[in-house]
Amino acid sequence: MRPRLVQLGAARFPLETPFTIARGTRLAAELVTVSLHDGTHFGRGECQPFARFGESPESVLAQIEAIALAEMPGPDALQTFAPGAARNALDCALWDLRARQAGRPVWQLAGLAPPEPVTTLLTISLDTPAAMHRAAIAAASRPVLKVKLGGAGDLDRLAAVHKGAPGARLVVDANESWTLADYLALAPQFAQLGVALIEQPLPAAAQQALRGQPRPVPLCADESCIDRTSLPALAGLYDLINIKLDKCGGLTEALALRAAARAQGFGIMVGCMISTSRAIAPALLVAQGAEFADLDGPLWLRADRFNGLEYEGAQVHPAAPGFWGQPPAARG
Repeated sequence: MRPRLVQLGAARFPLETPFTIARGTRLAAELVTVSLHDGTHFGRGECQPFARFGESPESVLAQIEAIALAEMPGPDALQTFAPGAARNALDCALWDLRARQAGRPVWQLAGLAPPEPVTTLLTISLDTPAAMHRAAIAAASRPVLKVKLGGAGDLDRLAAVHKGAPGARLVVDANESWTLADYLALAPQFAQLGVALIEQPLPAAAQQALRGQPRPVPLCADESCIDRTSLPALAGLYDLINIKLDKCGGLTEALALRAAARAQGFGIMVGCMISTSRAIAPALLVAQGAEFADLDGPLWLRADRFNGLEYEGAQVHPAAPGFWGQPPAARG
């Protein structure tokens, strides 16, 4: 029996503290959830609409209805729809359903090695230097911190974080907020502060300005990298790409994008939106062997989903039996 869409809705998960980047502040994760059913088994997926790309909960709900309400397309047919949050939720739900139908975990079905725990970055939200210094002190035991920046005052912000967590490797994320002049002024100083990576310094539309410029710190494309079709334009501008399932449209494309990017010489970061463990579980499969994993989304929530992923220090562990992508354990 072809699976049917049996549940579709929006879910609001309040955050423990506000989360601020250059484009604004979030107080809650506004998620869209789907459930598929084949008559026996359920498969579930989750996405967060990406406002940067013109998505909203309403638009994503409408897209999912248009794709799946009449008749859910098969896995291959689904890939013909546009990348984005809607396709991600449906693609991940299909993978979850297949795992339950087969009684085998998604990683086996995808031909992957057994997943291992992954060390995740922890994000320091954009704020005043004093507030970011306090946040860095609280997170100083973490091996890698991601620092959200936003333009004027960024050197002071980063210096405050470095002072608060002097032993941590730092990744900075400008979320397209810099000009080329900002980049040329800040990157050499950030290198002296031990920054390991700069993520998306310029707006995607202005990224060609980076060509031929000095690169004292490796650069990572985020908003500039959607799926495999993005890669040719990124060559010579960035050293790594950030794979997010909500951008590329699901686990299927994320795995293909990872392989294509590796073949073209890019390093890999696997990122996430603020989300529950249901969205992080498939991303964790893509993050195996990545240079950077940015999978701290559930840590910002007041409460995660029941039986969600285990976060132990800086490590996030693969899903337990019964959660996304893992069929329930056999009863003895």
